[in-house]
Amino acid sequence: MQITVHTPTVLAVGNELHRVALRESELHAELSPYWRVSVVDVTGSTQIDLAESIHARTAIDGDVLIANYQSAGKGRLDRDFIAAPSSALLFSFYREIQRPREEWNFLALIAALSIREALQNFDRQLDVTVKWPNDLLIKEKKVAGLLCQATDLGVIVGIGLNVSMNRDELPVETATSLFLENFTELDRNQIVKKILQVFEEKFSLWKLKGSSPFISEYELACSSLHRQIQITLPKRGPIDTSATGVTLLGELILQDGSLVNSADVLHLR
Repeated sequence: MQITVHTPTVLAVGNELHRVALRESELHAELSPYWRVSVVDVTGSTQIDLAESIHARTAIDGDVLIANYQSAGKGRLDRDFIAAPSSALLFSFYREIQRPREEWNFLALIAALSIREALQNFDRQLDVTVKWPNDLLIKEKKVAGLLCQATDLGVIVGIGLNVSMNRDELPVETATSLFLENFTELDRNQIVKKILQVFEEKFSLWKLKGSSPFISEYELACSSLHRQIQITLPKRGPIDTSATGVTLLGELILQDGSLVNSADVLHLR
């Protein structure tokens, strides 16, 4: 993957002590050869950059791109994801997949579990839950989101995690950050290393055995189950319902037995 790498610069607005520069050499030294990491100061979107590199055949399996700032970051349903420079962990990685293509959607669930486990590795008391299909919550407030994009040979996983953002920097009142939750580790280098290490372990297991080993773990972690939720399906209005589990393909199982593979979910209180 041919990407111009700049020396990381901390451009923080408040909380400067918590906004440690990303250290590419350290990440290379401490991660397994499974990953090839590039760090940039500013880009439009790490996910778009990786997709373009894959299209140009300059990216390889295991490429990781991390940015201090994204000017055009996107989440699900093409929503903007913008964070102050160095206040969030913004990265994408590419994995080639040999499993059947219909199983690829489950990778989003594995990525969510990896983020959750990595954060709880630093702080066992932190109550992190997964909101199907792609958000992570602390006390019902969003702390991270992810977006998976399929390519011909694999999937790009894009992750945005609110690390040192203060309340004024959050985009909505329903969001939070690790800083605001008094998280014990705010060094993005340590956090991204742990996320990638956990994902590597789970991805290796998934390659061999598929989704079955992860169903129980996901259903325990998912706060979208066994409660009232509102789902909005593409080209349909909202539906109040509840969900009982997930399938081996990552679909949400609704109370009437119907399956949903893509929807916006709102937790009803």
